[in-house]
Amino acid sequence: MDQALIDLASAAGTAVASAAGTDAWNGLRERVARLFGRAAGTETGAVVERLDRTAAALDGAGPPETERVRIRLAASWQARFEDLLEDLDEAGRAEIAGQLRDLVAEARRAAPGPSAGDGGLAVGGNVDIRADHGSAAAGVMGDVTLGNPPPPGPAQG
Repeated sequence: MDQALIDLASAAGTAVASAAGTDAWNGLRERVARLFGRAAGTETGAVVERLDRTAAALDGAGPPETERVRIRLAASWQARFEDLLEDLDEAGRAEIAGQLRDLVAEARRAAPGPSAGDGGLAVGGNVDIRADHGSAAAGVMGDVTLGNPPPPGPAQG
């Protein structure tokens, strides 16, 4: 499978793991179940059950482990999407890839929290950058406003 499809499967896995427990979850859950049902002839009930286990795993994770669980679940769903794409002929793969792109785009639009463009890093929590044992560490930030900036006055336009 080419790198573009692997990247797409990764993005779709991340979308599933990120949407669980949000307002976007029910719609994404149904789309994923239909996608597997049509593409692989899989019983949608089995896929919905697996998706529900995904949401339950995240819901049951305590705050310190939530991100670790989300990463594990995203990787698991990536593998499922890769398997789905590999099992299709070229035409089916192209069709499902288009549906996955739409699903990922929709999930990104509905995702709460920070986002970053290409080459960026978005963090929805604290960032701790450390250098240990003679190593170097750095963070680069562009224009950043902390706190509440004052409203523009007459001189500012």
